[in-house]
Amino acid sequence: MRWLLTAAAVAWSGAAMAQDAKVGAALFEEHCAVCHGRDADGRGPMAGALVIQPPDLTQLSARNDGTFPTERTVFRIDGREAIVSHGSPMWIFGDLFDGEDAIIKAETGQPILTSRAIVDLVAYLEGVQR
Repeated sequence: MRWLLTAAAVAWSGAAMAQDAKVGAALFEEHCAVCHGRDADGRGPMAGALVIQPPDLTQLSARNDGTFPTERTVFRIDGREAIVSHGSPMWIFGDLFDGEDAIIKAETGQPILTSRAIVDLVAYLEGVQR
């Protein structure tokens, strides 16, 4: 219920959450690059040890008819959508990136309540699309 009230309050107030891709890049480097690669191309140093290879995250838009899949990306990072290679939800990162509430708009324009860190990670990922 708290998230619903927060979402309503932020949406009603018209407050826009600026995305910080530079912060997102630092978070990606620290927490994601070991599997997904420093360039988000799926070629991290641990990729060879994984049964299911990490995807090339620079191709998210290309695999989604040219539209960046904001909602799916947020839901995969925060654990609302299970990822088989992580054993179900991205169990490590959902809590790790928890913190200050933030709202990001899905590609449909629908607001999504998530955390500030995830908003920044999504900004970084959107910026590395090819």
